[in-house]
Amino acid sequence: MADSQTHSLRKIELYSDLSDRELAEVEKQCSWKRFAAQEQIIDRHSETRDVYFIVNGRVRVVNYSLSGREVTLDDFLAGSPFGELAAIDGEPRSASVMALEPTLLASLSHEHFVRTMQQYPRAAMRLMRHLTRMVRASTDRIMDLSTLGANNRVHAELLRQARDSMDGENTAVIRPIPVHGDMASRVSTTRETVARVMNDLARKGIVERRKDALVILDLQELMAMVEDVRGE
Repeated sequence: MADSQTHSLRKIELYSDLSDRELAEVEKQCSWKRFAAQEQIIDRHSETRDVYFIVNGRVRVVNYSLSGREVTLDDFLAGSPFGELAAIDGEPRSASVMALEPTLLASLSHEHFVRTMQQYPRAAMRLMRHLTRMVRASTDRIMDLSTLGANNRVHAELLRQARDSMDGENTAVIRPIPVHGDMASRVSTTRETVARVMNDLARKGIVERRKDALVILDLQELMAMVEDVRGE
């Protein structure tokens, strides 16, 4: 096992309110595993019920249509949990998860996870907030998919990523640069549509592609474009 600092849950948001002693008790129950980039972590419909915590790295939650088309649901960064739904309700996994880069995960059996939620009310409250954010995000995405045209859905997804990467009041720096295929998977459109929309935004001076990042130069204008079609 690597050093204790690496194998620690201290940066996991769910357990951030726990004391060192309490955190150490949870860590004793964890299993630790490294995954390579593009390696599958969870298979949809798997009967496993473990909960995972991203210590280092980044993962992607995906689903597949009957035709085999991949639909990206979300990316989770270090500090995030995933797999908690199956631990709570006992149902099969609802999506597949793969590592996007070399990733270190801690995992808890569903029995130990539920026990920690019962034992530490502060962690349970953080879990409820986490699940609430997921529901709200899903609601917003369903509305966008149901009411917006393809171009506008690309704008909305870009705005969502920009808000997570603010660099000042009116700019954002998104790293790594969003891949057109990934964007298309998120908003149910084609790579060609994403490329066309991004080129149009670049011509208008709203975005700029640099060596290692996509820079949103005018976040307010991008926001206005989305709000106009949403009727906000």
